[in-house]
Amino acid sequence: MSAPTYDLGKLHGGIRLESGKSAATRNSIQKMPLPAQLIIPITQHVGDPAHSIVTIGERVLKGQLIAEPGGSLSAPVHASSSGKVVAIEPWPVSRRYGANAPCIVIECDGEDRAIEPAVTQAAYDMLSADELLARILQGGIVGLGGAVFPTAQKLMQALTCDLKYLLLNGVECEPYISCDDMLMREYAREVLGGARILMHALQLDVCYIVVESDKPLALQSLGEQLAELGDKRIVLKQVPTIYPSGGEDQLVQLVTNLEVPSGGLPTDVGCLVQNVGTASAIYDWIVHGKPLLSRVTTVTGDGVVNPMNVEARIGTLVGDIIRFAGGYTESAQQLIIGGPMTGKSMSTDLVPLVKASNCILVLSRAPSIGAKSPCIRCGDCAAVCPVQLLPQQLYWYSCADDEKKLRLHGLTDCIECGCCDLVCPSHIPLTAEFRVAKARIQEQADEKARAERARSRFEARNERIESEQRARDAELEQQRATAKRIGPAEIAAILQRKQQQQDKD
Repeated sequence: MSAPTYDLGKLHGGIRLESGKSAATRNSIQKMPLPAQLIIPITQHVGDPAHSIVTIGERVLKGQLIAEPGGSLSAPVHASSSGKVVAIEPWPVSRRYGANAPCIVIECDGEDRAIEPAVTQAAYDMLSADELLARILQGGIVGLGGAVFPTAQKLMQALTCDLKYLLLNGVECEPYISCDDMLMREYAREVLGGARILMHALQLDVCYIVVESDKPLALQSLGEQLAELGDKRIVLKQVPTIYPSGGEDQLVQLVTNLEVPSGGLPTDVGCLVQNVGTASAIYDWIVHGKPLLSRVTTVTGDGVVNPMNVEARIGTLVGDIIRFAGGYTESAQQLIIGGPMTGKSMSTDLVPLVKASNCILVLSRAPSIGAKSPCIRCGDCAAVCPVQLLPQQLYWYSCADDEKKLRLHGLTDCIECGCCDLVCPSHIPLTAEFRVAKARIQEQADEKARAERARSRFEARNERIESEQRARDAELEQQRATAKRIGPAEIAAILQRKQQQQDKD
């Protein structure tokens, strides 16, 4: 097998960061014992909320469907173990910045009994693309790189495009996170198997598995398994270790030298990007009938006694996972779900692990941020922006609440990577400002849409009233015309017949 290619494309901007990953990658992935209780949010994906189909007091089995998709863009949720449903109630979850969301609380019975598969497993290459997509949808599989877009719907959308490449994203450019690295080291066969299933579903002949240059063991494991498979359609690619090279658009540019258009998707340039963890989950479901019930997550930071990568059930409380990793150090001060650049700071560890939870980061101190001062127009933020925006201009337009200029200068293309925050000498929280501005623009767009719907309803009502009035006027005019054509005797006879009919009734 030929050696992987290195440094294919060129990424504009970006930052080289200290990885902080060595502590969590010293040992193999640790499988966490079954917890006493599971808190499973019924919506763990982008799109329409799922709907609970179980009741309090009901006993469920591992892999049993407990929440079904609630719309065309949705994903099912399954019980991560067997036990009894003791509550269906709001619970704080990390995907909603600590806000409460409906969750199904299962008291585990410790038996971990699995439900019988609803369908007989068949070789994936004996299934049509439609059959494969329907199976993937049933497995509750979503993007495990953080976006949690329902995988089946993403594949369906891709099939409407002129695809050329499948890219499996094994690039973990954010510091501390190493779950995908460890997954590729220990589950390379599953990752490659998932790649082949995806290629069959999409009828593609080229798949790039993209890994950063600082992951030699992952590359070695993938290379050995690929040599054993002998599938020449799958090619390993290395990219530079620079943040944020793992973003979808940035990855496409690095590997294929194609640029995703503003407001577009990788499929617009013939590429479909999936996370390596998603590919592994697809393999487990299609080949072994295991829905997405657990995931590998990194538990790390100087606030954790034994940093490690843990395979834990969806719904396990973050606090329980940290205790499995030795607990907090005496200096632990900050809990973040996700990485230090894009993660969410949490005020409690009583939040469940969800499909998007790739990292649990505990720090001994909050990042030091200097006092905010006025922008000096140095241009450092523009130099590191991977999307080639002008953050300083966006900041001024954000302060002025100038929606038109914000759109014109590409605010919606901002990927909120935080590079501009790191280099700003004035310590302006640019990413937070842009996030607020995006929400404000979306709120204004929603308000315009509501006003447009109200206007359409009003016009439709007026049109209906006018149509009914025109119909009544036409009927009256017809009656008048008929009355002119007949004489008084005929009118009297008609009235007499009507009176007789009423008397009979």
